[in-house]
Amino acid sequence: MRFRSVRGESPDVQFREALFRGLAPDGSLYVPEIIPPLPGMLRDPSSPLQLPDIATEVLSAYIDDIPLAELRTIVQEAFSFPIPLVKLDGDLYLLELFHGPTLAFKDVGARFMARALSYFLRTQEQKLTIAVATSGDTGSAVAHGFYNVPNISVYVFYPSGKISPLQEQQMTTLGGNIHAIEIDGTFDDCQDLVKRALTDSDVVRVRNLTTANSINLGRLIPQITYYVWAGLLFRERAGRSGAVSPMFVVPSGNFGNLTAAVYAKHMGCAISSFISASNANDVVPEYFRTGVFRPRPSLQTYSNAMDVGNPSNFARLESLYRKNPLQMKRDITAVSISDSETIDEIRRTHERTGYVLDPHTAVGVAAARNAAARGSSPAATIVTATAHPGKFPEVVGRALGTIAPLPEQLQQAMQRPKQSIRLPAVYAEVRSLLLS
Repeated sequence: MRFRSVRGESPDVQFREALFRGLAPDGSLYVPEIIPPLPGMLRDPSSPLQLPDIATEVLSAYIDDIPLAELRTIVQEAFSFPIPLVKLDGDLYLLELFHGPTLAFKDVGARFMARALSYFLRTQEQKLTIAVATSGDTGSAVAHGFYNVPNISVYVFYPSGKISPLQEQQMTTLGGNIHAIEIDGTFDDCQDLVKRALTDSDVVRVRNLTTANSINLGRLIPQITYYVWAGLLFRERAGRSGAVSPMFVVPSGNFGNLTAAVYAKHMGCAISSFISASNANDVVPEYFRTGVFRPRPSLQTYSNAMDVGNPSNFARLESLYRKNPLQMKRDITAVSISDSETIDEIRRTHERTGYVLDPHTAVGVAAARNAAARGSSPAATIVTATAHPGKFPEVVGRALGTIAPLPEQLQQAMQRPKQSIRLPAVYAEVRSLLLS
């Protein structure tokens, strides 16, 4: 398997080079040269499989420069927490992706990437620097996934005042090889600064720089596995005969999670269709309405990890569908959910089921319920539940009038002192920092 750049102006590479580069030399994202078919044992398994088994099979279809035994070890270490499929009510299910160490779905990709990089670095006397932009959960997942990993330094760029206090504490209190950079600007500013660093030949050469954002294939590809996993869980629960393929609703910000889901479908996973659920940052829903992709500054919302005005991974979806909106619409519906709808959904779901949603998952559930009310959803719908509600006590408290107790790992994060470097959204300042 080789990976090409979206623009097609750079040489094709294997996984290792795509992992270390992050972006292709032409400044665009890497994508698989083909979407491989789902391994036969996953199309019709004769017996129940465990998540690490499924992940190894899926990832081995994309990664052939890590020996299978080593890949299996990496997967077993990275996917060391459960990913349950939970029935919410009726034919609506949640795929709970928040049982990792930072209570967010991004633990899956970050932990795999850290261990894959460590495998390659182990045989080389080499140091690596990672720059990552975050609108919320990516920063904490990457910080914890790479904390104390030998020979790797991490710089996490986040927008000052635009993430939750808990998210900030999780990424700014580790110290050691983790450096939190607080930018006076938006997530899009942070993402632009990281992209400029990745295409700055001096910085890349001096620091051996890559990224752990979902623009890096090392973050994106592992996420395919839990869609395959969910499809098998659903099939097992529904019974092998006559089971209707579910629709997935994916809360979407930078669109890496949706891209992984679409890759899973194109591999042959039994998925009927998708709803991409955005908040007020509706660049992609607007594209579906007008056929025009119009990036703009992001708006701050209650679902802050999705506050993205120029989603990078959308270029991968355009590449897959050959920039044909009509083809994309056959698989994907894109909707926007407001803050008031988000609050209403947290309250409504709790009243109906007792389940507490985080604001990002609430965007997905609201989109799923709206589709069901219009009669435009299939018999079963799975919403990817992306974060633990305990990470957003202010928003949950606004919806329910009460604040749930913090999970233990969040209590510990709140007690540690913040360590950050504050900078303006000026590349010259960032460049100076990285070269110092």
